[in-house]
Amino acid sequence: MELRQLQTFVTITQTESFSRAAEILGYTQSALTVQIRLLENELGVKLFDRMGKKVYLTAAGRQFLDHATQIIRDINRAREFAKSEEELCGPIHVGTLESLCFSKLPRILNSFRSRHPRVPVKITASTPNQLIDMMERNQLDLIYILDRPRYNDNWNKVMEVREPIVFVASPSCGLGGDRAIGLEEIMDEPFFLTEKNENYRRELDCFLETQGRALTPFLEISNTEFIIRMIRKNRGISYLPLFAVREYAENGELTILDVADFRLTMYQQVIYHKSKWMTKEMDAFIRITAQVNL
Repeated sequence: MELRQLQTFVTITQTESFSRAAEILGYTQSALTVQIRLLENELGVKLFDRMGKKVYLTAAGRQFLDHATQIIRDINRAREFAKSEEELCGPIHVGTLESLCFSKLPRILNSFRSRHPRVPVKITASTPNQLIDMMERNQLDLIYILDRPRYNDNWNKVMEVREPIVFVASPSCGLGGDRAIGLEEIMDEPFFLTEKNENYRRELDCFLETQGRALTPFLEISNTEFIIRMIRKNRGISYLPLFAVREYAENGELTILDVADFRLTMYQQVIYHKSKWMTKEMDAFIRITAQVNL
């Protein structure tokens, strides 16, 4: 039994595909098939059932997965111990949202780089659901998202921080001040919003649907920084995380509206898959992210 066979077995279980696992591991599909056949012959059991283009674990395969995962963890732990005195230099791939890219990641990455300058960092920005899918396919080391609390028995959540979502407008709109307003009062204003069906935009649309209303924004775009620039220079309203607009509000460039009948809190969350070995680079990134959000 070889380590590469175990790694191949675990990767196939994560992707449910021999072809996708071969792409991730850099093998040909036929090479993966041979590795699994040899492993099954040595164990004397069948590990996978094929159904169409997907593969599924047999009962014996599910039992063996726990052993294979533990063996890989123990070997990686031994490797990490052997190089514990070395400077961190392994790569890390983080999935996150565009709003976090602009508002949170610069500070996190500056701190991370100052402490670990030899670690190559790759950032992929997408929607929460797409990032979760990539994490489960072992395409990302960890994800840093903003959403309703997300849970799964196959994940490790290592950070969860509350984050209010707020309505903001240009100070020239005349809707600011200390008074609370109703959502109905701003429905006729031009809205600049993130794309439909994702996290806080989805929650706003669902609430309006319960009121028998729908919102047709003037602009929809995933880039929150672009939305902020448009709101600062134009009459209009947006609905964004507080961390994305706080600095502009403090500088008087945006006004946070007190919309009394709709308040939403979401959560910044850092998650990685339980089958993923926690490298020292991942641990360092998680610690710095948590410190920035204290």
